Amino acid sequence: MANVRLSNVTKSYGAAEVIKGVDIDIADGEFTVFVGPSGCGKSTLLRMIAGLEDITSGTLEIGGQVVNDKQPKERGVGMVFQSYAIFPHMTVRENIGFGLTIARASKAERDEKVTGAARVLQMEHLLDRRPSQLSGGQRQRVAIGRAIVRNPSVFLFDEPLSNLDAALRMDMRMEIGKLHKQLDATMIYVTHDQVEAMTLADRIVVLKDGRVMQTGSPMELYHEPANRFVAGFLGAPSMNFLEVEVMEVNGGEAKVRNAALEPIVVGTRGRAIEAGGTAVLGVRPQYLTPTAAGSGMLHGKVRIAERLGAETVVDLKLRDGTPLIAAFGEDRVFEDGEPLDLVFESASAHLFPKEG
Repeated sequence: MANVRLSNVTKSYGAAEVIKGVDIDIADGEFTVFVGPSGCGKSTLLRMIAGLEDITSGTLEIGGQVVNDKQPKERGVGMVFQSYAIFPHMTVRENIGFGLTIARASKAERDEKVTGAARVLQMEHLLDRRPSQLSGGQRQRVAIGRAIVRNPSVFLFDEPLSNLDAALRMDMRMEIGKLHKQLDATMIYVTHDQVEAMTLADRIVVLKDGRVMQTGSPMELYHEPANRFVAGFLGAPSMNFLEVEVMEVNGGEAKVRNAALEPIVVGTRGRAIEAGGTAVLGVRPQYLTPTAAGSGMLHGKVRIAERLGAETVVDLKLRDGTPLIAAFGEDRVFEDGEPLDLVFESASAHLFPKEG
C-alpha cells in the first residue's frame, strides 16, 4: 500500500478556481473520507488523485513519488465509481477481470485474481451471472472486485453507495469497512453522507468551497469542531445554533443569554468572543434534556414530535420564535403545542463568533 500527500493543490477551470490550496496527508493503510456539501470539490479532488483531472498547481505524491504528470494506469490506484461502470453484456467473471484482459494478463493469472477477489467479496457463486441478474449491492461488489484484482496501492471510492436504498446502503457500508480491515489498504472515500463518514473513517476531511475546513478523527470533529460549518455539518440531527448576547468574558469563559435562554457560562474553547457583542451558541439535539416546567434553561413549545422507536426527535419553537430540535434517547409522547423546558450541560455547548 502507499501514503498519499497533497501539497497546496489547486484546480481551476479558466478563471474559476474550484480547489483552493489543499494540503492533506493520508497515511499508509488509512481510511480517509472526504465529506462536504454538493459542489464543495470532494469528487474533483478524488479525480485529481486518480489522474482523471489535471492538477493546476501544487504537488500530488503517492507512495513518496510525485505523480502529477503520470497517467491513471501508472499511479497504482483502483477507482470505484458511483455508477458501477460495469458492462451489461459481460458476466461477473468477465467484468471483474476486464482490466487484466486489457493488460494482457494470462488466463491463469486472470482466473486466480478474479477467484481471489470473488472470495474476498463473498460472490464466488455469482461469477457466471450477468449484471441484469444482480441486485444493486451485488453490482457494486463487482465494481469493487474490478479494483481489487489490480492490486492497487490506493483504493478510491466516489460516492459508491448513493444509488442504493437505505437498508442496502448500511449493509454495503459494513462490507466496505470489513474489506478495509481485511486488505489493510489505503482507502480514500468521497461522500456527502455524514453517517458513512462517521462510521467508516479513520480520519475525515471536511471540505467547503474547495478548501479544507478541518481534518481529524470522527469523534474529534464531532466533539471539537473547528468552526460553525463543521459543527453544523457533522451530527444528525444537526447542531442547534442560537444567537446570544455576550454579557461578559472572563478568561476562557463567557456569560451569555437571549430571550429564550437563561444566563449561562460557556467555555470559549479559544475562540475570539468579545463582551458586549453577539455570538452563536451551538447545542447538539442529543444533549438537550426535558425538565420540570419553569426550571429549564430553554423554554419552548412542541411543534411536532417524531417517534422513531429508540429515539424521539422533537421540533420546538422557543419563546423568542427561534426553532430548536431536541433528540431524546427513548420513546416519549408529546402533544403539539405542549410547553417544554429543556436543560443541557454547559460543557457540551459551543460558542462561535457571529461571523464564522
